Amino acid sequence: MRAHSLLISSVSAALFFGIAGCQKAEQPQATPASSEAPAAPVTAAVAIARDVPAYLDEIGRTTAVESVSLMAQVAGPITASHFTEGTNVKKGDLLFEIDPRPFKAQLDKDEATLETNKQALELAKREFERVEALKGTPAVPQTEYDQKKSAVAQAAAQVQWAIAAVEQSKLNLSYCQIRSPIDGRTGARLVDPGNIVKANEGSLVVLQRMAPIYADFTITERDLPAVRRNMANGNLKTLVSVPTEGATTQPTTQSTSSAELAEARTGELTFIDNKIQDGTGTVKLRATLPNTDHYFWPGQFVKVRLVLYTKKDAVLIPTSAIQTGQKGPFVYVIDNDSKVDMRLLTVGQEQGDMTVIENGLSAGEHIVLTGQLLIMPGAKVNVVGGSAPTSAPTKMADSNANAKNETEGSRS
Repeated sequence: MRAHSLLISSVSAALFFGIAGCQKAEQPQATPASSEAPAAPVTAAVAIARDVPAYLDEIGRTTAVESVSLMAQVAGPITASHFTEGTNVKKGDLLFEIDPRPFKAQLDKDEATLETNKQALELAKREFERVEALKGTPAVPQTEYDQKKSAVAQAAAQVQWAIAAVEQSKLNLSYCQIRSPIDGRTGARLVDPGNIVKANEGSLVVLQRMAPIYADFTITERDLPAVRRNMANGNLKTLVSVPTEGATTQPTTQSTSSAELAEARTGELTFIDNKIQDGTGTVKLRATLPNTDHYFWPGQFVKVRLVLYTKKDAVLIPTSAIQTGQKGPFVYVIDNDSKVDMRLLTVGQEQGDMTVIENGLSAGEHIVLTGQLLIMPGAKVNVVGGSAPTSAPTKMADSNANAKNETEGSRS
């Protein structure tokens, strides 16, 4: 009985150690601690400080400084046209001729009448002189004296009337030659030779003065005080450009692109209307541009940038670096340890491919230009390069290279 108990104890012990050994063999080895996530590749840029203009972007339309619709001032048939449609003409150039013969005949008649009246005046004066010499004697009654004196006055009046008739005839004869009253460009000829025209009725051709030229636009009454305040310091500059979507299409946005600014022409604000328009709450303004090369045409839609003043040492970054989140615009700022932090911004006006930062960033700080989708606040980045926008100074590209060297040095 005792031997049987010892056998059972030995078998139980053997089973216990066997099971324990199997459990120890099946236990998995501990997983080694995971290594730190690799740095995300990004390109970087540097916030710069630069003087930039503060401006208003508006949409306007060009108008000619002088626009003349030529009309005949005497009636008659058009005998000749002396210009080509759509060409430049000078002030005084002959454009049309009306048959002058009736007006020349009337002038000859009036000149003959004038000569007759002058002779009558001379006769009346001689007769009056003879009567005046005998005034006060029985030979010349007072009535005869008064009649001779009145005859002289009437003859003098007839001479003046004839002189006026001659001047009118000369003027009508001169109207037979229709000349350009301005330096400008002709439009389509509206009346051909052979047609009979009436005085002061119907246009013959429209002339537009091309240089200088106006750019008319409007601003809101909210912006008027700023314009008036800055205009008190001197004439305000304007940059006027043709919309890139085509000169014949009305622009759908007031913002002026970099390409448009590159082609913009400089002018000056020369007129502010004296009232605010009812219903729209806008004020009409006018810029004057030299336009010596006829770059702008009357009636053309244009974009007008009115420069109010120059903002000194404004902080600028590439516009493409700015991201938008639930709390507003932000950028990722790179610190000296190549880690990024999300920075909320107050964004100002665009300056070509750059944007002014009113608050949230200082000049010289490094920011992520591309690769934002691969990072989050606190993540480490690997600056692999970057190209500054063409509108930025060269020193930005140099700063980006220095930033990359500094970051790589900190990693090594």
